[in-house]
Amino acid sequence: MSLSRLRRGILVGLVAGLAAVPALAQKKYDAGASDTEIRIGGISPYSGPASAYGAIGKALSAYFNMVNAAGGVNGRKISFVSYDDGYNPAKTVEMARKLVEQDEVLFIFNTLGTPPNSAIHKYMNQKKVPQLFVATGATKWGDPKNFPWTMGWQPSYYSEAHIFAQHLMETRPDAKIAILYQNDDYGKDYLHGFKDGLGEKGRKQIVGEITYEVTDPTIDSQLVTLKGTGADAFFNITTPKFAAQAIKKMAEIGWKPVHYLNSVSASVGAVIVPAGVDNAKDIITSAYLKDSTDPQWADSPDYKAWREFMQKWHPQADLKDGNNVYAFVVAQGLVEVLRKAGDDLTRANIMKQAANLDLPTLQMLLPGVNVKTGADDFFPIERQQLAQWNGKTWVLSGKVYGR
Repeated sequence: MSLSRLRRGILVGLVAGLAAVPALAQKKYDAGASDTEIRIGGISPYSGPASAYGAIGKALSAYFNMVNAAGGVNGRKISFVSYDDGYNPAKTVEMARKLVEQDEVLFIFNTLGTPPNSAIHKYMNQKKVPQLFVATGATKWGDPKNFPWTMGWQPSYYSEAHIFAQHLMETRPDAKIAILYQNDDYGKDYLHGFKDGLGEKGRKQIVGEITYEVTDPTIDSQLVTLKGTGADAFFNITTPKFAAQAIKKMAEIGWKPVHYLNSVSASVGAVIVPAGVDNAKDIITSAYLKDSTDPQWADSPDYKAWREFMQKWHPQADLKDGNNVYAFVVAQGLVEVLRKAGDDLTRANIMKQAANLDLPTLQMLLPGVNVKTGADDFFPIERQQLAQWNGKTWVLSGKVYGR
């Protein structure tokens, strides 16, 4: 063999050898990721005025335990480090810093609430750590141009409220309207969407508009005042504790307007049962998830999968609590992002994959509701349907709204 042919042979051999090097050389990790682990941060209100939502964090932990028992994602176990912020934004900041700077998580996932997420919004983006699939529908989470490290999950509060207003104007064009809302970004986002949906004529029909603070012990006085306006339509923008109070108090004082309840408080277990199932009759909400109390889903494969998960991995939880369905769905979304990320577990790639989802459905999403994102679309779920409480379950009605 000539020297030149020998050199060519060696070169070909080297190239072939490099191509055969295991994927180890191609793996990319940021803090919180390794060959064996994906460390994720969570912040939930396990205590405080919004503690009903603590069920989400507990169900997420259970879901990740199930995933880990099956081998994890791409051979890596998920380590979910979740802290309690009591729905206190100052505490959220403290917990976020701890997760990023001490626990060195790869990203923070599904932090609950508009005020808590608002408190860490700039911090997470300055640190370039994903604030992924936040558990709030405020419109600010869909701003990839200014906040490329923050992404929403559920339909926006604005779009949901807009649908309620449209429905009200179509069915009761002369309604006298009362509104109760939480005095923060969450409440104001819903309020904005509702007023825009009402249009100029509808806005003139608002006869009462009152706020409450998340630290208030009750909202009884607000409801008595709103009843006194003579309103025959009511938009109830409250978190679970106050939603249950409102429904119960309205029954006590005999106020029976057309009642629209924001979807974040439509949980049968956390709101409707404590308020009284009969007291809640005829309330209208919106839905994008299958209601676990709705018998029409009982024989569906995804309901059976959800129930099996709950019974085996989270048996102490309430099967009537829609927060457990929410957690089940958003956890599926995250696992899909991690699966797509493969061995490139960098924060930049996590956001890249999260912004490149196209899932026709996930288990326990309503028919017609999909998950789709893009570089300029940071709201994965944008479709929803109206539902009305019949005294036993939520009954879906009308078309699926959204794109």
